[in-house]
Amino acid sequence: MNAGFWCILALIGLAPVIPAAAQDEPAPDTPPPAEQVPEQNIWLPHTEAELQVLDKVNARSQDLQVKTGQSVQYGTLTISVQACMLRPPDQAPDAAGFLVITDRRPGAPGFKGWMLQSAPASSMLENPIYDVRVIGCR
Repeated sequence: MNAGFWCILALIGLAPVIPAAAQDEPAPDTPPPAEQVPEQNIWLPHTEAELQVLDKVNARSQDLQVKTGQSVQYGTLTISVQACMLRPPDQAPDAAGFLVITDRRPGAPGFKGWMLQSAPASSMLENPIYDVRVIGCR
C-alpha cells in the first residue's frame, strides 16, 4: 500500500500500532549515523613526488623524485610539483600529485592539475613527445 493510505489511516486513528522496540531500530537500508561512518576521502600530504617521465621519441623513461614546491627539467619540459598526497594505509592505495608542466617549445601543450596514480588516463599531459605519470609520494 502507498504512503498516502497509511497517512490517512494515521489521521483517523486507524493506523497499526508499532511496538516501541521496533520504532528505535533503524530500517535495514538506513545508513549508520555520521559519527559511525569512516571518513572515505582522506589524503595525507607528503613532501616528495615520485614521477615517471617517458620520452616517446627515444623510447626512454626515467623515474624522478621532486620535492613539493620545486621544479625539475626533463627534455623541453619543466615539471613543478605543488602537492603530493597519499591514501592512508587502511584505505585502497593511491597517490595524487598536483603538477604544473610547461614545454618550452612554442605551441606545445602544457598541463596544470591533479594526476592520480590509480587513473593516469583521467588527467594527463597531452603532449606528442612526453608522458608524465605520478607513481607515488614519499
